[in-house]
Amino acid sequence: MQKHFVQRGPDAGPVPIVAFDRTETYTVLPGSIGAGALVLCDHACNAFPPGYGTLGLPETELQRHIAYDIGALEVTRRMSEALGAPAIHTHYSRLLIDPNRGADDPTLIMRLSDGAVIPGNRFIDTAERERRASTYYRPYHARIEGLIATFLESGIAPVLISMHSFTDNWKGVPRPWHVSVLWDKDPRFAVPLLQSLSAEGDLIVGDNEPYHGALEGDCMWQHGTMRGLPHAIIEVRQDLIADAAGQLAWGERLSRIIAAILARDDLRADLRQVRHFI
Repeated sequence: MQKHFVQRGPDAGPVPIVAFDRTETYTVLPGSIGAGALVLCDHACNAFPPGYGTLGLPETELQRHIAYDIGALEVTRRMSEALGAPAIHTHYSRLLIDPNRGADDPTLIMRLSDGAVIPGNRFIDTAERERRASTYYRPYHARIEGLIATFLESGIAPVLISMHSFTDNWKGVPRPWHVSVLWDKDPRFAVPLLQSLSAEGDLIVGDNEPYHGALEGDCMWQHGTMRGLPHAIIEVRQDLIADAAGQLAWGERLSRIIAAILARDDLRADLRQVRHFI
């Protein structure tokens, strides 16, 4: 059934729907501003634009985590649908340019990743770096800002949910966590999410494991920390979402948990008080 508007109250106007949109750089999945959340997937795909080939890598390397976050896109799609929330995801490999890095980060364009030399990145000049940034990096972040503005104009400060995945082992050491929450200074969404995941009873939940959420310049820093918006990065272990069954199960589980958090009176009050975040 097509959704049109979500009413905030008898005296409030209708909350708009974000429409589907696809550009060279990203896709926006439709959803209601009234859902109170915006889902992002920075490392959605392992493809490259025309003219780049595979950056000189064999196809086998493109199936690894160095090229994209395995399973994260399908989980994002299922969450967007289940929550009725808009989402945005990139089209191209993080090896082309990494949207989850600051513009001045030395790892913005990787020359070496987990033992793999990236031939197409080894000798890029300033002009090529700028071309990638202007075509594939800045438009993505500009659209995120535009989506946030649409929320704020409607009187709702969105919770930003960034979907990622991590490998089941690192340099031969198994990683025990099924799912992790990465966050920096803002506990409003991250802490209830950690508590709710732990309450499931069958999960090993990482709190800023295997990475820490305080990374200056990354996507959540740019759009969450610097804007004062509630946010968190969710990392699911890749072996759990490598196939359709796992992606469906985790999409449904995360949506159920997040929907309950978004419905909490304390968080809803924050979402409605836009002036706190501008």
